[in-house]
Amino acid sequence: MPFENLSPVLSDALTARGYEALTPVQTHVTEAEAKGRDLLVSAQTGSGKTVAFGLAMADELIEDGRLPFATSPLALIVAPTRELALQVSRELSWLYGKAGARIATCVGGMDASKERRALGQGVQIVVGTPGRLRDHLERGALDLSALRVAVLDEADEMLDMGFRDDLEEILDGTPETRRTLLFSATLPKPIVQLAKRYQQDALRISTVGEDRGHGDIAYQAVTVAPADIEGAVVNLLRLHDAETAMLFCATRDNVRRLHASLVERGFSAVALSGEHSQNERNQALQALRDRRAKVCVATDVAARGIDLPTLSLVIHVEIPRDAEALQHRSGRTGRAGKKGTAVIIVPYPRRRRVDGMLRGARINAEWMDAPTAADVRARDQERLMEKLLTPVEHEAEDIELAQRLMAERTPEDIAASLVQAHRALMPPPEDLLDNGPRGRDAAGRPERGERFERPERGGERRDGFEDSVWFRLNIGRHQNADPRWILPLLCRRGHVSKNEIGAIRIGPKETMFNIPRAIADRFAEAVVRTANQDGEDDSGVSITPAPDGPTYPPRRDKGPRDGAPRNTLGRAPGGDRGFGDRSGPRGPGGPGGNDRYKPKPYGQRSPRRPSK
Repeated sequence: MPFENLSPVLSDALTARGYEALTPVQTHVTEAEAKGRDLLVSAQTGSGKTVAFGLAMADELIEDGRLPFATSPLALIVAPTRELALQVSRELSWLYGKAGARIATCVGGMDASKERRALGQGVQIVVGTPGRLRDHLERGALDLSALRVAVLDEADEMLDMGFRDDLEEILDGTPETRRTLLFSATLPKPIVQLAKRYQQDALRISTVGEDRGHGDIAYQAVTVAPADIEGAVVNLLRLHDAETAMLFCATRDNVRRLHASLVERGFSAVALSGEHSQNERNQALQALRDRRAKVCVATDVAARGIDLPTLSLVIHVEIPRDAEALQHRSGRTGRAGKKGTAVIIVPYPRRRRVDGMLRGARINAEWMDAPTAADVRARDQERLMEKLLTPVEHEAEDIELAQRLMAERTPEDIAASLVQAHRALMPPPEDLLDNGPRGRDAAGRPERGERFERPERGGERRDGFEDSVWFRLNIGRHQNADPRWILPLLCRRGHVSKNEIGAIRIGPKETMFNIPRAIADRFAEAVVRTANQDGEDDSGVSITPAPDGPTYPPRRDKGPRDGAPRNTLGRAPGGDRGFGDRSGPRGPGGPGGNDRYKPKPYGQRSPRRPSK
């Protein structure tokens, strides 16, 4: 028998569900060593933890193949989010269905009076979120005096969300003879401390390998200019064309904004965040399951408890707050042995932070540039060819229509119309402002020997900038600062046009630029409105006044090297823009750089060495 250690009623339920063997975590919790003991279990997201604790608590619940009649709950499962609680309830319903289990779900956003009536009618298993369970406990609707098993699912997330007091009050209201099972993807120090307080002689089980990155997930880090984030999202969705994709943002406002933008472009998308009611969340998830929607834009509240079998692409539109959030977000894909892709969109100024996060999480991500519109169109052509060349059986009606078309149009016209109709069904790709034609190494840095296209330097002062005010950016050559994406960022943050921005001088760790004094106050106010509480935008760039101006002079125009034609990229209409310091990979401190290129005060510059 494949499930010889289990009760026959559970074995039958697993077989009917299509299980052929247990996952590692499910096997560990059903071994003889774990029988009757408190458990502290660490397992990867998507490894079958819900069924695992359902099997682990069976010995305390099932008597003679059924669950006994009970006026108060025998088992309590606490989950951090509504979605996860509802998923747990669904999983336990089929697992314990033949055993006659009555299950009540208590979550925020649902009718509390109906939940109290269900609890009063007698249930054996209660699944809920900490806040709602505590509310029922304090009102006397939830009686835990006869509880045999308490399960904390995703305990680390509940502590991160501030539910420690709720959990302690709930556990303090249970009998000391209860069995306590703690299941989590990670076991940080606060979880271990909670376990010591509420568990006795707990068996610690871990199925998480040394490589914390999920083995079935391919990680990619896509470097983009801050102004290209939304365009990169569109191109990634179009390039992968996933059956279901999930996009993670940091705030509700960003979810709302990105969702509206994708719908306007023609994507079938839904949104999930804390501002949506439980009914709206259920409708969104059902649309994804029914394949009426292909894209879900969500906050981290959706990172736990959502199990979509067709989800194969996760895009971190905004960088996760830490390695644990990265792991749990990405864990929505690559579940149950299926392959998935997790893409982190990395604005240039945040590259080092993401690189450190990946190293800390022991995740080997592939660094790459964002896909261009040409990349997407090339992939579309491949998909169309595959689709049209796949052998199919044609109906007689279709063949008759094809013959009529052949009589009216040439094969080339028919094929071109077919391609056009196919392309019209999909949102068009985006042209990115800066997608780096230069090569990059494994860490996402420009390769040695590759030269940035440099703007023309040393031009005359532009009209209107004789009386101007200087501002400072907290990024420089070390953060891959480049006029091609700095200019759109300044326009977006300061609500100005590119003609209203003067000289841009890029230093090693900061960038200076000037604005006409007549609009400086308006620019400064717009910068404050578009920043977060830390004075930065979503990509970590801050803009502050610099009354003293730059402490380093602009570079003199030395002309093209080796007879190459002068590059005028970044040159604004109406005159030359002085972009100042070297912004290419050969700048000081940058990849392939050398300190001998540091700018020196006027009069102290050494002559340029002749080429050998």
